[in-house]
Amino acid sequence: MTTRITAVPRVVTMPAPAGEIAVPFADCHITADAQAAALRVLQSGWVTTGREAVAFEAEFATAVGATHAVAVSSCTQGIELALRSLGLPPGSLVLSSTMTFCGAVHAIVHAGLQPVLVDVDPATGMPTPATVRTAAQAYGRPAAMVVVHWAGDVADVPALAEAAGVPLDRVVVDAAHALGTYAGVVPVGSGCGATCFSFYATKNLPLGEGGMITTDDDARADWLRRARLHGMTADAWRRYLPGGSWRYNVADAGLKANMTDVQAAMGRAQLAHFPAWQRRRAQIAARYDEQLAGLPGVRLPHRPAPGDGTHAWHLYPVRLRLNGGGDRDKVIAALSERAIGTSVHFVPVHRLAYFSQAALIPSTGLTGADALFDQLLSLPMYPRLTDAQVDAVCRAVTGIAHRGISGKGTE
Repeated sequence: MTTRITAVPRVVTMPAPAGEIAVPFADCHITADAQAAALRVLQSGWVTTGREAVAFEAEFATAVGATHAVAVSSCTQGIELALRSLGLPPGSLVLSSTMTFCGAVHAIVHAGLQPVLVDVDPATGMPTPATVRTAAQAYGRPAAMVVVHWAGDVADVPALAEAAGVPLDRVVVDAAHALGTYAGVVPVGSGCGATCFSFYATKNLPLGEGGMITTDDDARADWLRRARLHGMTADAWRRYLPGGSWRYNVADAGLKANMTDVQAAMGRAQLAHFPAWQRRRAQIAARYDEQLAGLPGVRLPHRPAPGDGTHAWHLYPVRLRLNGGGDRDKVIAALSERAIGTSVHFVPVHRLAYFSQAALIPSTGLTGADALFDQLLSLPMYPRLTDAQVDAVCRAVTGIAHRGISGKGTE
């Protein structure tokens, strides 16, 4: 059975009017071969971290050009583990974009470190060297930085690290949106200290839950494999293999953050479909571009300049500026009435009550993120989205945009 996500925060899916096409915001497609792989593991007698996880790690590392991949329970846990692996003193400053999912900044807090929020360029949704320098100068040189490739677009990680005064091995890349993103001709997943991926239900490689950390550092990979299972020197699978020993030691504080073999077997099967899924995402983005380009009050998503990289099209976030600003939430409601699901990525972290106190925010404010947030709207984007559904979304957005600009109800 395929699970379809038909409701997201801020959206109420309504019955489709006659002649309209219902378009859920997201679609968690678990292929038949991934379902069969899960069943095979369930019948094997070994369902937690074991042979399948090891194989998935090797196949994933090859796919993104990394030396090591370490399977974990979520991208959030991956970021926390990657930060813990640095061995920083408690309370050390860590930079993070404010335009990110709250979990990424929670990971900094849970690692015992102090998040410092960085503003973004409204055109890209990502920090610039200038906004990074502003944040770094406000509180002193940071010890590390978390960089997000927002929506699947390409962040200039080396330039941001240089602006922060942080060496690349102390950069943790949040690639929850970026499986399939390329920086130039290099896939995101190698070249930095650690890169963390998500397999959440809405992601480009959906498993429902799960994550992966990639690194080219042998010692760091060894530490991460221990730390994801309480810091134990040998996991259960290796202890129970023929010839294995029950003995183990714990030298460091660890977490319970391992991936099961059920998830890993599904991931291996899903990974075989990933190239085709990415081609389809690019086709959908091009179809949106063709129909929405030049529409008054609607700005298309940023994407890398030719030669600078490849967008993964995890999201298709447009910026709305209807009637000199417009009301994004009214557009969401109007699309919902047409049975079209949407979402907003994200509420800037500094606008969330907990982080307004727990994070450090430059006194100059985070005006770029504030301006962007009030305009953001993510349209449906997933491989099984049909051309007819894309066209229905575009017709609806076009009609709303024309009403917003002219006050007339032209469709």
